[in-house]
Amino acid sequence: MVSALRFPATYVARIHTICAFSAFGSALFLGILLHYKKIVKNDVAGYPDEWWPSVSATIGDWYPERSIFQILIALTSGPRFALVGCWYLLTRSPSSDLPTWVFIAGLARTLSCGGWVYITSSDDHHAHDVLMILYIVLNIPWMVGSVYCTPFKFVKSRKYSFFVALVPLVALFIRHKVHRIPGAYTYYSFFEWFLIFADIAFDSILELDFAEFEVGSSSRSRTMAMLKKPALHRFPLIAASPLAAPVKSKLEESSKNKWSALVPEVHFLRPSISFLADLYLSYIWWSLLTSLAPTLFYFSVWELGLAGSEIAILSSLSPVFLLFPPLRRPLETHNGRVCLYLLWLSGLLAYATNSPLIRLLMVAFANIVATMNQALLWSKPDRAYQEGIILILGLLATSIAKLLNHSNNPIWPSLTNSSGGWNIIGLILAALAVFEYATRGDVSEIRSQETSVKNVETKSSILSALSLGSLLFALHSLLADSGTLVAWSWTGYPAKGPVHGTHDALTILAIATGLLLSLIDGYPQFAKHPIWLSFGASSCFVMYSRKDWPGYFGGLGYAVFLSSVAPSVLSDAIQVTSNLGPGSVFGLSWLVYVLFALADVWTVAYAFVPGGVYLRERTDLVLTAEILFVILGLSFNDSRALSMGFTSPRSFFKRAARATVLALTGAAVLFSLYRLPIDPPKPHRVQERLITAGIWTVHFGIDLEGRDSQRRMRDLIKDMELDVVGLLETDLNRIVFGHRDLSRVITEELGYYVDVGPGPNSHTWGAVLLSKFPILRSTHHLLPSPGGELAPAISATLDVWGTNVTVVVAHNGQEEDPLDRELQSTELARIMADTFPEPAIFLGYVVTKPGASRPAPYEILTVEGKMHDIDDMDWDRWCEYILYRGLYRTGYGRVSRSTITDTELQIGKFALPRHGHQVKDDSWNARYLRSWKEQLPQTFWFNDSYYGSETSGGIRGHFYHVFGTPLYYRIPEGEER
Repeated sequence: MVSALRFPATYVARIHTICAFSAFGSALFLGILLHYKKIVKNDVAGYPDEWWPSVSATIGDWYPERSIFQILIALTSGPRFALVGCWYLLTRSPSSDLPTWVFIAGLARTLSCGGWVYITSSDDHHAHDVLMILYIVLNIPWMVGSVYCTPFKFVKSRKYSFFVALVPLVALFIRHKVHRIPGAYTYYSFFEWFLIFADIAFDSILELDFAEFEVGSSSRSRTMAMLKKPALHRFPLIAASPLAAPVKSKLEESSKNKWSALVPEVHFLRPSISFLADLYLSYIWWSLLTSLAPTLFYFSVWELGLAGSEIAILSSLSPVFLLFPPLRRPLETHNGRVCLYLLWLSGLLAYATNSPLIRLLMVAFANIVATMNQALLWSKPDRAYQEGIILILGLLATSIAKLLNHSNNPIWPSLTNSSGGWNIIGLILAALAVFEYATRGDVSEIRSQETSVKNVETKSSILSALSLGSLLFALHSLLADSGTLVAWSWTGYPAKGPVHGTHDALTILAIATGLLLSLIDGYPQFAKHPIWLSFGASSCFVMYSRKDWPGYFGGLGYAVFLSSVAPSVLSDAIQVTSNLGPGSVFGLSWLVYVLFALADVWTVAYAFVPGGVYLRERTDLVLTAEILFVILGLSFNDSRALSMGFTSPRSFFKRAARATVLALTGAAVLFSLYRLPIDPPKPHRVQERLITAGIWTVHFGIDLEGRDSQRRMRDLIKDMELDVVGLLETDLNRIVFGHRDLSRVITEELGYYVDVGPGPNSHTWGAVLLSKFPILRSTHHLLPSPGGELAPAISATLDVWGTNVTVVVAHNGQEEDPLDRELQSTELARIMADTFPEPAIFLGYVVTKPGASRPAPYEILTVEGKMHDIDDMDWDRWCEYILYRGLYRTGYGRVSRSTITDTELQIGKFALPRHGHQVKDDSWNARYLRSWKEQLPQTFWFNDSYYGSETSGGIRGHFYHVFGTPLYYRIPEGEER
């Protein structure tokens, strides 16, 4: 006798829905009833500015709603695991691994859900956030996989619920509290609650899938099973055997039709839409890649050493995972690729968190997925040439986006709306591009209608991987921002080469020229011709060895070369994958890229970086290896590999590529012309002949939250009415800093002449001089650094109402290298003494105690440099110093850093003697006639709005500190003003 237990499978989904809704609903009801004002309060504001509670505050902060919620959510866990298990039993198939992966994602999703509901934000804020983000990320494979594997008769209900659920999924990360605006968190909470209930509703639709089934057990078999299961038409992602291939192709077409049914077919527009979608996805990939290093280097910057976050660079090695067939096979399919594209969104969503660690984890995860996805995309020989073109088009779009957005990529996670980010628009466009790809009938229709590829064996798979890895590094390090080549060639005023901002569009034109060359009829032979390879090597040498226009022209030639050979290099690597697979070839390529990226960091390795001595200031070795590997790969691989994937010149793809290149380049040129300044910069206090000068070490433009700080710097500089500004630690035209220009926003919006200082090929900390006065001439100095300190300086002569005033901006080495500091200070003293008795201002990072005798920098700079300390009675200084001579000092202020950097802004106000006259009485007593501000004209005052403290007053976290007020000084009577 056999006893059996059976019950409808719908009970599992129904019980889960009831328990989950009850848990969250009861917590919300009781929280509002008992603790309304407490649960709507957050770290920014409380009631009445905030009037709706967040999920975290509702379920985890107060008794009894917390306890009731935890009991009900515990009761939900059983049905939740059962629901995931029943779904797996319903959808598993011997011909597909996808249900297994989705099942694993479902289990992990459930466990992470338990984590963030039981570890509340008040228990451990970071753990709560990490588990919440993990839960959201795991929602994507669970929801997408559920759609793919659902029996066809129930697809309609599932697919619509999935896309509805995407709305709160994205909206959850639009965290209005980023801007800390009272009341904004309430609207964020609405989206958070909508996500919760939409997520429960999504799982509740499983009841429809289970409608015709029962869960049953038998005492004989002692197993649980889904009974009365009819034959289901699933999409088998991998055919069980070669005999199953014809069936697979039909089922794949059916699966694609599931997506395609979501949009009407518009045949005459679809190729263009698909091309634009591919271009935007390439732009996203470049954006994710270029955002990784700045995101991880935040920790190194604040630690001033290796912080451990550097290991995130290894996320680019993810193609090695494709060596494992169980993982590779489901991802190779159209549906698997859609899943990967959706997972990319985590990198774009990372902007919404204020935690640098969580942001890094999300960006690193997105890069793992994106790089793996690119490896799969590049593993199709019939699309090799087209993928090379799309790769460079994406790079061109990235460089143009940064040109239009003051050297910041608008969708980087380090940006928000207040710092120039267009994150929400970028996310919406990304979702549309992924949706277009998902609904595309056949990927090959758009990119390779007119190709015919045979399996061509290349001569060396290792050379192909070396060449591709070197090319990717070269493109990233030199062409990801149009201002990088300008910075390489800049030597100061008078300008003898390209000028920042004005000539950046020429780099765009060079990339576009290389792209157009790759679209010509004879490209396969042209790309590997010895003359063209020699041109590339020669251009690289000229770029490195020369400055000004000759060096820049060399850089432009190298840019044309790199962008033109990219399709050929990529095609060689893709052809090898047909024999070796994408995991080995692209895994090695990305290993080469990572090694080059690390070598690039070590060329500017500061004294505290282990092993820095081996590659410090050896960019020549990096460039030599880079161009050598690119050329070797092109020289020794068969050009037939590219020829057989080469489209006809009249193909839609080529016409679309040419039109896109011309449109993007035209937009970049027009925008550059539009941004040219119409009026010259104007000093603030002309009638009073005042010079307000400031020195600020801006810590590479990364604030305490890991955000770009350009606009916050602009606001303080504007309020302080600075005429001359020295910015230090500004050498950002390299991979680890995202190729940014910290002067761009300030110069364009406030109006300054700018000298950006020694370029990235000079290997320094970086220094920038901003001036409202014309810069007559300027010289860049690499200060003596036998101990390894990379110390830059700018000496400039300004035309200040007809009088030449020397300004020196410098960054000395750290205290660990006393010899470096002594030699550097001696050189700076010589530079200032050479211009005596002309008026001069020194703005520098010195690292010395006030009044310290030689060999400390203080005495060297003041005595040998013939300069005065701005206030030698200010003993509370260490790094930043302002020195002067030949001017009347009228004010001295120290403004706190807020969260912008780790160093304050020091400001000095100086009055210039009448033209043709000098300071008569330069004695200590004459210089230290202290005054109340009321005894001076109001135009001499500092901004009164910045009086305050850490607890009150000030603006945006800035206030006058140390003295609590600026210091003021009278001009001696009888002086010529």
